[in-house]
Amino acid sequence: MVRFASEDEELLDAYSHAVTSVVEKVGPAVASVSLKRGGGSGVLFTPDGYLLTNAHVVGKARQVSVSLPDGSSHEGQVIGSDPATDLAVAQIEGNHFPSADLGRSGTLRVGQLVIAIGNPLGFSFTVSAGVLSALGRTLRAQDGRLIDGVLQTDVALNPGNSGGPLVDSHGRVVGINTAMIMGAQGISFAVPIDTARWVLAELMHHGRVVRGVLGFAGQTRPIDRRLAHHHRLTQKTGVEVMEIIDGKGAAAAGLRDGDILVELDGKPIESVDDVHRLLVASSIGRPMKLRVLRGATGVDLTVTPTE
Repeated sequence: MVRFASEDEELLDAYSHAVTSVVEKVGPAVASVSLKRGGGSGVLFTPDGYLLTNAHVVGKARQVSVSLPDGSSHEGQVIGSDPATDLAVAQIEGNHFPSADLGRSGTLRVGQLVIAIGNPLGFSFTVSAGVLSALGRTLRAQDGRLIDGVLQTDVALNPGNSGGPLVDSHGRVVGINTAMIMGAQGISFAVPIDTARWVLAELMHHGRVVRGVLGFAGQTRPIDRRLAHHHRLTQKTGVEVMEIIDGKGAAAAGLRDGDILVELDGKPIESVDDVHRLLVASSIGRPMKLRVLRGATGVDLTVTPTE
């Protein structure tokens, strides 16, 4: 009994050390973002004051109030907002701010330890720890749009933590917390940081995300090895079509629920992020070859993205 108790204590110490180390590293960069009505959290990702948060936190505001854990308050300018991914970028004046490291979400594994940090009050942060429950979920944003490729966790969140970072055990931001399911037992969601990297670059350069859209919602899923071998596919995953939106390119091209996208514009498709990366501004109005698995059959289609 003594031996087991000692082992449990060592495990708890290791777990506690991982969480406290992350909080000490990332916590100072987690901000409170507030408007006259409502608000949430955000995370500074550059020393010169650029901050990631949720689009639903800033709404249509052009200015927000930003408070940091060191007690300082700042007026922030909203650089741009993208409701399609529920992400926004703001900036506060100054230099040498604490900033968090942006990691990668493409290598995350179900069961991995993740920590959510929020700052709903502006002078102290809140911390919740848990595990990554699922990858590639689809979530409907508050404006009705579908957000693809979402991370699902069992981390406890409250509304004030929206826009704060989801962090791995090395203190790298792997997602931006976006929602919780009211009444459910410990289900919350985050936008993967690989998506956020692309969105923040567009917002910082253009003030908005100019993208093509195919008009379907999908999720990443494994491809049966026999099918992959038969169709000479090099990837292990594709994107399963979950919903078709009427009047868009996917519907016109003949895409169907249950199809698995494996190639777009000559490029292999492994995840929803791969589709997003190909739907840049130059894709709008340009016919693109699309290959899908429909059951065991490979089907070639032509789809034209719209803005």
